[in-house]
Amino acid sequence: MLGNLEGFNRTHNCGKLSIENENDNVTIMGWVQKRRDHGGVIFIDVRDRSGFVQVVFNPDLNQEAFKKAEELRSEFVVAIKGSVRKRPSGNINDELPTGRIEIEGNELRILDKAETTPFLINNEVNPGEDLRLKYRYLDLRRPMMRDMMELRHKTVKTTRDFLDNKDFWEIETPLLTKSTPEGARDYLVPSRINPGQFYALPQSPQLFKQLLMISGMERYFQIAKCFRDEDLRANRQPEFTQIDIEMSFVTREDIFELTENLLRKIFALNDIEVPQEVPVMTYQEAIDQYGLDKPDLRFDMKLKNISDIVQDSEFNIFSGTVKKGGQVKGIKVKNGTNFSRSQIDELEDFVKLYGAKGLAWIKFENGEINSPIAKFLSDEELEKIIEKMEAQSGDLMLFVADKPKVVANSLGHLRVKLGKELDLIDKDDYKFTWIVDFPMFEYNEEEERYVAKHHPFTSPLPEDIDKLDNDLENLKANSYDIVLNGEELGGGSIRINNKKLQHRVFDAMNFTEDEIQNKFGFLMDAFEYGTPPHGGIALGLDRIIMILGNTDSIRNVIAFPKTQKATSPLTDAPSAVEQKQLEELHINLINLD
Repeated sequence: MLGNLEGFNRTHNCGKLSIENENDNVTIMGWVQKRRDHGGVIFIDVRDRSGFVQVVFNPDLNQEAFKKAEELRSEFVVAIKGSVRKRPSGNINDELPTGRIEIEGNELRILDKAETTPFLINNEVNPGEDLRLKYRYLDLRRPMMRDMMELRHKTVKTTRDFLDNKDFWEIETPLLTKSTPEGARDYLVPSRINPGQFYALPQSPQLFKQLLMISGMERYFQIAKCFRDEDLRANRQPEFTQIDIEMSFVTREDIFELTENLLRKIFALNDIEVPQEVPVMTYQEAIDQYGLDKPDLRFDMKLKNISDIVQDSEFNIFSGTVKKGGQVKGIKVKNGTNFSRSQIDELEDFVKLYGAKGLAWIKFENGEINSPIAKFLSDEELEKIIEKMEAQSGDLMLFVADKPKVVANSLGHLRVKLGKELDLIDKDDYKFTWIVDFPMFEYNEEEERYVAKHHPFTSPLPEDIDKLDNDLENLKANSYDIVLNGEELGGGSIRINNKKLQHRVFDAMNFTEDEIQNKFGFLMDAFEYGTPPHGGIALGLDRIIMILGNTDSIRNVIAFPKTQKATSPLTDAPSAVEQKQLEELHINLINLD
């Protein structure tokens, strides 16, 4: 009978067998990877989570087992008894951990049969993502995905062991909570028991971990599920996991030290070294030099500001921009004079995606200038530009003139694009850096008010607190991000632990008393009862594993991810629900046609 294990007791995993098991009688269980019939002898590759092993069925040794082996097809589930022997010298496969041995099968039981799969269960074939996600349970059988799930498990275990040894407690926080503004849209859950009212799924455990510090827990962590309703990219998911850490009575440097030591343990899983001293860069330095607050430091191509050189030039696009308070910055492409006009036009289209109005260029070769804007610039201005850009013969210079934010964003992304396309990045290089002193606020033109750059519970730098009254534009937060190779691994801050200061921050964001009480009243009340100085960090578990696993999509490191449209091809979620369920929740749907 299919599925019957009576008389079979698994003794070994397929991938764990070795020459040390020679002559052992073993029982293995798993899936048929491949069946090969060689001159009356049948070879079966059997796979379980640990790997593969080859099984041989010889009709001269066991006719009944051989007959059953003839029925086998890929992905049949089997249990096999046999003895381990050395492979003949001509059949050794040193690329497999089990490549020096095979099992001589003497008893076979088919536990379940399988239909032909929609794609082969191996690493050589890469089916389309929609197909992979629809049949995710088959995709997870592939060695690549199995290895990714193992890496995820080891990363979480390493994290838990490390933090436990540092006297942290793992504490769970609610998934059904109150909607509070944290930067993205909330996923809302209607309450049947409280008609017309809604829970929100947490974007992070932010307020609860602060309450835990007020509760005296002192050192908390959680492998936390978080939810954000936002547009998705390769490294974003509507539900994601973060390593959430909070500590009382600590400075920023304490958090840096703990985080770096944790990352050393995690990245050691793939033999990647985290330097003993991770460099620290201010937010403004990152924007000025790299255009982005998560710079990829594996290659140079820094942004150079030529505003002072062109502020009085006859090229009005440059000089006019500077006079209006804008900037003119450029990047240098070494040996880039071979770029065609059409290639430069493509780069111009690219920077326009980030708000730039155009892309000026200058080619410098053998002491000669080639550029459509050269006629508007004096010889002295051109010489100073070449000197500022540190251009050598054969170099191409690309410039954007606009508001500082547009210049930084467009050139920053262009720099990353060129770094990848020109193969300037050593993929075996890992450059960590801390980014600190972020702006506390940024102006939201739609809402016509300042909003928190990260979240409104971040403390200002102590020396900047007075700027809350009259200089929000230049107020710096006591916040920090840890960045690796252009990816933000995580971020955090020293928190506000004083009701009066928290109220001043809410006031700066134009929150009314009713809004403060309605959204954050429970936190403000808690501040009345003695709050320790505290701070923490949240590390993106999925993103860390994406880098460790050397994949460019976060969907490859999550067992059951969503598509870029936040749907599940496997379960067809989200989906319509029965009218009865809507009525129980007191919900009426509007006509969407």
